[in-house]
Amino acid sequence: MDSVPLRPFPFAAASFSSPNYLTPRLAARRIPLRRRSSSSSFPRTAVRLSLSEDITNNSPPLDPSPVAAPLFSHWTPPRPLWRGLSALVLAGQVASRALSGRVHRRNTLQQLERVGPRSTGVCLLTATFVGMAFTIQFVREFTRLGLHRSVGGVLALALSRELSPVVTSVVAAGRIGSAFAAELGTMQVSEQTDTLRVLGAHPVDYLVTPRVIACCLALPVLTLLCFCVGLASSAFLADAVFGISINIILDSARRALRPWDIISAMIKSQVFGATIAVVSCAWGVTTHGGAKGVGESTTSAVVISLVGIFIADFALSYLFFQGAGDSLKYAMG
Repeated sequence: MDSVPLRPFPFAAASFSSPNYLTPRLAARRIPLRRRSSSSSFPRTAVRLSLSEDITNNSPPLDPSPVAAPLFSHWTPPRPLWRGLSALVLAGQVASRALSGRVHRRNTLQQLERVGPRSTGVCLLTATFVGMAFTIQFVREFTRLGLHRSVGGVLALALSRELSPVVTSVVAAGRIGSAFAAELGTMQVSEQTDTLRVLGAHPVDYLVTPRVIACCLALPVLTLLCFCVGLASSAFLADAVFGISINIILDSARRALRPWDIISAMIKSQVFGATIAVVSCAWGVTTHGGAKGVGESTTSAVVISLVGIFIADFALSYLFFQGAGDSLKYAMG
């Protein structure tokens, strides 16, 4: 089989002095690679060669005009900032869904059992020792001043207005808030929330709203129980150690307390419960970075929840109890 020499390209013999060499117009040619012999039955093979005008043009490519980048195209907001904004957006979504009745009832009952009965023991134990610790301080100082009959009223006011809602919320933030953040963070990094969307269930309806409602309903009840147990432990310690009768403590507390003191404690506990649930869920659904991110989100959620509790407690106390009070005047008889 004899090889056939290839035909030269048209521009090979062209003179570079010709004005048309910059834009050659090349026709596609079929160049046979080999000649078919008499004994071969294979068809002739040809290769189509073509050169585009862009490749053969020796002029340099035109530089595209520079496009100005947007002002904040390379700016990333700080993580605490967009997490705080996400918590506000999440709170609005939960409020709208709760008012419209879009609540997963079964999941709400499960979370209510988890926040309420399963947290009662640790909350009551904490309230018992907090009440006895304050009793020691109050009884020692008030007895020296001859005001032992007002000890019960002071303890009742301190427990109802500040200690019971704050202590209960702190315990709930450590136990419930950390669990919420860890659960939702794990679901977020493992893409289980995306699976819920594929199945047609909105994560806010199924995961967040039941937790917020459960905290808002369970914490007032826990606060009331902690108040009763704390006052009872205080009266028992005052009678057993310092010789102040239980009847004196309870009678002083009855004369000092007003219905608004209990109502304010319930309102505070509801606000604290909503703060714990919203912050923990918002920090959970914004988790990224695997197991390390889940741990960081859990720790940060508890810290931010505690800070939010103390800030809200100051704001509500300033709003509820303004001016001079006369509760201790009635407690002294």
